[in-house]
Parts: sequence; structure tokens; C-alpha cells
Amino acid sequence: MATTRFLPYTPGQTLLLPPDLRDWLEEGHLAYFIQDVVEALDLSEIYASYDGSRGGRPGFDPRLLVGLLVYGYCVGVTSSRKIEKATHESVPFRVLAADQHPDHATIAEFRRRHLEALARLFVQILRLCEKAGLVRLGHVALDGTKMRANASKHKAMSYGRMEEKARELEAQVADLMAAAEAADQAEDAQHGSLRGDELPEELRFRKQRLEKIREAMAALEAEAEAAAQKLREEKEAKAQAQGKESVPEGEPAQAARPAEKAQKNFTDADSRIMRDGATKSFEQSYNSQAAVDSQAQVIVAAQVTQQANDKQQVKPLVELMKVNLGGGIPEELSADTGYYSEENVAYLEGQQIEPYIPPSRLKQEASPEELLEPVPDNAPTRERMAAKLRTTAGRKVYSKRKETVEPVFGQIKEARGIRRFLLRGLGSVQAEWSLICATHNLLKLFRSGWNPPQMA
Repeated sequence: MATTRFLPYTPGQTLLLPPDLRDWLEEGHLAYFIQDVVEALDLSEIYASYDGSRGGRPGFDPRLLVGLLVYGYCVGVTSSRKIEKATHESVPFRVLAADQHPDHATIAEFRRRHLEALARLFVQILRLCEKAGLVRLGHVALDGTKMRANASKHKAMSYGRMEEKARELEAQVADLMAAAEAADQAEDAQHGSLRGDELPEELRFRKQRLEKIREAMAALEAEAEAAAQKLREEKEAKAQAQGKESVPEGEPAQAARPAEKAQKNFTDADSRIMRDGATKSFEQSYNSQAAVDSQAQVIVAAQVTQQANDKQQVKPLVELMKVNLGGGIPEELSADTGYYSEENVAYLEGQQIEPYIPPSRLKQEASPEELLEPVPDNAPTRERMAAKLRTTAGRKVYSKRKETVEPVFGQIKEARGIRRFLLRGLGSVQAEWSLICATHNLLKLFRSGWNPPQMA
């Protein structure tokens, strides 16, 4: 009977020659593509921040760290600790690191230090997509998704609750201070060589908590005052345009007070409680906006806002798109009813962009009577927009919205598993969203078959 044979298996075998990293993965792997793209990107802003004249131990090459972060965001690995671990255990990460292993502190510090420069890679990658023919600006769709903040909603407190808690803590601190004063002699004997005036742990905790609450209250009061001042200025401008006096002379402006339910989170003060459209739950989140070109679902503009409502986001996204694409604008733009306002429609028409934004939720099908109903040219904007979207041609154009922008959020959240920001604070979150969107575009570029220019 013939003996069954197997290929040799010798895990302890040492290699006579150093292995070629290009043989570690199959040809055409995403890691090799990112390696080539990083070589083609302009990283001079990052390199310029280093001063080699100061000496010291050489650092890791920025190309290595940019490659690790970009690949990590492409595959949904954003934690610096997980990236460090992957350089040991994951072949693609190990190839990108050229078998070097920066620790998590180095990766996190590099991201923190160069966050703005990494965010600006979005425009470079977008321009590569444009050169590859993935951006045509025929139709662009806008939408937003609620991305969870790196903070728990249970760490948020309303202004009314803050007032109540502050009074409670002030009373507790006063009681503890009185008790500490009364026990001075006993504490002197207990502490010996120490001064005896160290704050008890219980008192220190309450003082720190009271201080945090007061800071949060002050921030909410400042926001309320800024909002009130803006409203006063708008009223004054409107009154002046009508030839009226908005505020009678000698009448003092009332101090603004935050609403009782106005909230501030102690972990990420810039985040807000928002309703997640998918889960219908209320979470500590940011409203992440994207403008997406219909040609290949490439994101042409991305920004983050603290506002749960989308109505104010049309103009900022279009203006950002123009900056990113050197003045380029789409022929058509669609968005859901949350973006509708007469001001937004007027702005888009003024930019020579045909808007498709329903004033209210569209019916599945328009009735024959509605289709035949004439709409005069001087009809209000709302009526004209509704009539346009009742037509077969208008519905066909508007239907592009669902197949253009909504899959993008599915690819980011489901395929890549990025549902929560890693960083905190509006500025850092905006930069991270730009990096998330840049890597989305990079994946589109990779799957299109486009090849980066080979460096000499």
C-alpha cells in the first residue's frame, strides 16, 4: 500500500536569503497599491515639520506611518494599538511597515501631530480620482449620517440638571469643609509630619466635579449669548432694511439664558445628542456630511457639523466642493427633503446648478391630475420644485440620490466597520472624517483598476 505523501512542513526552518516583501502578498493587493499611492502623494508638509539638525535617534519614515494609517482606515483598523499589533500579526500591515514595528504611542503621536496634513490628503486623492475619470460632475448628491462621538451619552448633563447638581455639590463641599475645620486638632495628630491641611479624597472629588459642572455651565451660557447676539444682529439688520428701530434706545438687552434641556458632554464637549436614523436611538454624535459624484460614488466634499438638521449644509458643501475641484460645479444636485429651503434653491440656481430637493416627502407615484396640473413660471419656489419632482424626468433624476450617496455611508459603516470617531473635539473629528472619506475615495480608485505613476 502506497504511503500518503505531503509537502514538507518545517516551521523552524531558517531562510538562507532575506525574503522579498513583494512575494508576501498576491500581485495587485491593496497594500501594494497604497504603497505606490503614498509614494506619489506630496508629503512635503509632513517632512518639513522635522528638524534633522537637532540630532537624536532617527524616527520612522513618514511614508511608513502614512501608509499604515491610510491602510488601517481603508480596512477599518483605526486604533493605534491595533495597528501596532497588526504590524506583527497581519501580513499587509507588515509589508507596509517593511517589517518594522512602530509602537502605538508613536503612531498616535504621528496622527495627532500631522492630523491637519493627513486631512488635506483628501484633496490630493480626489484629484487623482478626477484624473482617473471617476469624477464627472454631472450629478452630485448630498446627505448626512450620524457618526457616534468617542463619548457616552450618559456623560452628558442638561443645564437645568447642572444648576441643581451645582447647588447640591456646593452644599456638600460646605458641609465637608466645616467638618474638616472642626476636626483640625485630630487630623494634626493623625498626619504627623504632614501639614494636616491636605484635602480629604471625598472633598477633592466633589470640588473637581463642581469645577467641571461650572465650566460646562459657562460654556452653555456663552453659546446661548452668542446665539442671542446673532439673533439680535439679524433683527437689527432686518429692521434697518425696513427703516425701523429694532431695539428702542435706552432699553438694555436681556441676558441670554440656556434652555433647561441644553446639554453639554463632559467627555467630548463639542458632540451633541442626535437621533440615529437607522437605529432610531439617541446617541452622542456628530452630523457627518458628504457630497458624492454619481459617476463612481467618489466623495467630492466632506464636513462635520454639530447641527442635527441638514438645512444649513447645502451652501457650505457646494463651496467646499468648488475649492476641492478648482471651481468645478455639478450640472445637477439632489438632496432629501431635510435640505430644502427657498434660500438653498435660490443659491443653487444662482450657481447655475439644477436643484432637485423635494419640499416634502415624495409620494410613490404622482396622480395623472397632478402631472397635468400647470404651474405658472411666477409660482412660488416651493410649488415649482414640487411640480418638477412630480414629472417622470424629475423623478428619474432624483432617484440617482439613493444610488449615489446612501451606499457610500453603507460602505463606510458596514463594509469597513467605522461607526464611531476615534478622536474628540470638532476640529479633530472634522480632520478624521476627511481621512475616512479620503480612504473611501482611495478604495474607489483601487477598484477602478487605475495604476499610480511609478516613481523613479
